[in-house]
Order: sequence, then structure tokens, then C-alpha cells
Amino acid sequence: MTLSSILAADQAAPAAGFNPMNLVLFALFALLIIMMIRKQRKTKAAAQEKQSKLAPGVDIMTNFGLFGHVKAVDTENNKIQLEISPGVVVEVHSQTVSKIIEPEGAALADDSVPDDVSSLTRDLDAPDVSHETVEETVARLNQENKKDN
Repeated sequence: MTLSSILAADQAAPAAGFNPMNLVLFALFALLIIMMIRKQRKTKAAAQEKQSKLAPGVDIMTNFGLFGHVKAVDTENNKIQLEISPGVVVEVHSQTVSKIIEPEGAALADDSVPDDVSSLTRDLDAPDVSHETVEETVARLNQENKKDN
């Protein structure tokens, strides 16, 4: 094939006018862009909501699976002081917050039915020991052992 035959073939081809397939491709491209922008806005709104809920006293989970209680938030340096156990405070970046853990007691009403039967089978004559400290439990068990001996 020579250059003159290629040019002749190009000139012989009819001029391409409006092709409906081009319109479909442009519509799909526009839809793709709209969906990307929409997802970006949703992600940004979720991040802003998470940042607004982030305050001292909130329980959180980080991206790397660390659970803790927020002690302080430094918005200027994007740092959070996170208490992971009593007396152990670590400092993490604020963007590592994966989710904010809602307190379980807030979701249940007092008149709700428990999801286990332990509260229904509790001995009503026995004292309620669900809120006693470790020291109180040890003292109570020692006294019960003295009574048995």
C-alpha cells in the first residue's frame, strides 16, 4: 500500500456525521463522573460527622483495632489522647478513628425485654452483686467461706 492509496481511501470515506453511539458514550462518562462526585461528598460528610462526634469521654475504635476512651482532642495537631486501659494513655492521629462506639445502655429502655434469661432467673433473696468492685467481691467471698467453715 502506497501513501497515495491511503490518502485516496481516506478521501473516499464518507464524512462522519452525528453518531448515536457517541451520545451513549458521553452519557455513560457523565454518569460515571456524577457517581464519583456523589460518593466523594458522602465520604466527606461522614468524616465531618465523625469529627463532630469526637470529644473527650467518647469510646472509639481505631483503624488498627485499638479500643479506648478519648481523654483529649488536639484539633490543631490532629492528635487524640486515647486511654486504652486505666492509667495507659496513647496518642494517635485523629484520622485513625474507624468508628465511634455508642454506649449500649443508651439504646435500651428500662421497660425493654432483655435478650438473655439471666435476669429472669436471678434469685430475688440474694443481694445484687452486679455493681460491686473487685475488693467488695473478694471480701464477700471470704465472708461466705468463713461461714461455710
